[in-house]
Amino acid sequence: MFEPDDSFERRDFELKEQWHFIEHLRGAEIHWFFIQAVKALQNELYIPACSCFLNGIEASMRITMAQAEKKSNITELSPYKLLSNNLINAANELGIPIGSLAFDNEPDFAAKLASEKPNRTDVELVRNRHNICHGNILEFINSELGEENRFFTPECLRNLAHQLHRISNSWVVDLGKYRHGVLGL
Repeated sequence: MFEPDDSFERRDFELKEQWHFIEHLRGAEIHWFFIQAVKALQNELYIPACSCFLNGIEASMRITMAQAEKKSNITELSPYKLLSNNLINAANELGIPIGSLAFDNEPDFAAKLASEKPNRTDVELVRNRHNICHGNILEFINSELGEENRFFTPECLRNLAHQLHRISNSWVVDLGKYRHGVLGL
């Protein structure tokens, strides 16, 4: 994370990080998830940072898709259309660019999206959303000190939080272009 020389530089950097999401998304119902995620990350609060980035991506996709389908004031979202491979594929069918949702180490993103039951494999974004948002942190438990000394601290999610930050930064740029260019928002 950026280490500024003085408090003014630090505050300026923090505000620019937050403004990135406002500028590209132009919707309070969406950008606050990302702003809260960035604030959490800046304060090394990795659990809320991960949750907010994941919920921000999900909310921004769901709201944008609802706006694309209805083109009027959205007052309710489907309780059944949650972040999944199917939702990402449906977003892609609407022309929403989804490539930025792939993790750095996920060259098989498209193949995972195309996978179907009974051999469906969730993309990393969906898999991590399900795990983090349902409290399954077992894969993040640190066992470097041996199996008998396994432990979990929020810092075990640091790398995931930074990966989600990078994905979110790219996602909002791509989604913002779609929202502005196609939906006129």
